[in-house]
Amino acid sequence: MTYRCLLQMVLLLCLSTTALCRSYSLLRFQQRRSTAVCQKLLQQLPATPQHCLEARMDFQVPEEMKQAQQFRKEDAVLVMYEMLQQIFNILTRDFSSTGWSDTIIEHLLEELYGQMNRLEPIQKEIMQKQNSTMGDTTDLHLQKYYFNLGQYLKSKEHNRCAWAVVQMQLLRIFSFLKSLTGYLRN
Repeated sequence: MTYRCLLQMVLLLCLSTTALCRSYSLLRFQQRRSTAVCQKLLQQLPATPQHCLEARMDFQVPEEMKQAQQFRKEDAVLVMYEMLQQIFNILTRDFSSTGWSDTIIEHLLEELYGQMNRLEPIQKEIMQKQNSTMGDTTDLHLQKYYFNLGQYLKSKEHNRCAWAVVQMQLLRIFSFLKSLTGYLRN
């Protein structure tokens, strides 16, 4: 009887590990595809007017975004989830002055929402197990970066040039997110 229970527990553990490994492979594929779609959607928005180039600002990109090689797959999931949430929050602000297509923004928000939904179960599991080497400082750096983007939009009253600058930042962020998906390996 004891051996039978032990065998069942071992099989369950093996199957759950295999399922998680497969889910990381599937997640990597889905996230990479969805990130590419988001980049294309952002690029479909009207180009930056020439006079807006003067409105550029250094938002002090967190070091973690410059040095992605330090991430484990669990850390990558947490960072990606936080970044996607922040991007979603930014894109739900008033962009009426931009001339951007509501349809494109809606598709972009749908893609972001889909990415967050795919990451959320794994993110919750990582948080429950506290299986991350990412410290609170990384999370704080990311939050500060996105807070600065939001404050910039607010200070410029969400004008077209401010949104053009933020659009360029979002393209950079999606490039980083694309590189992070490579860490979602088994």
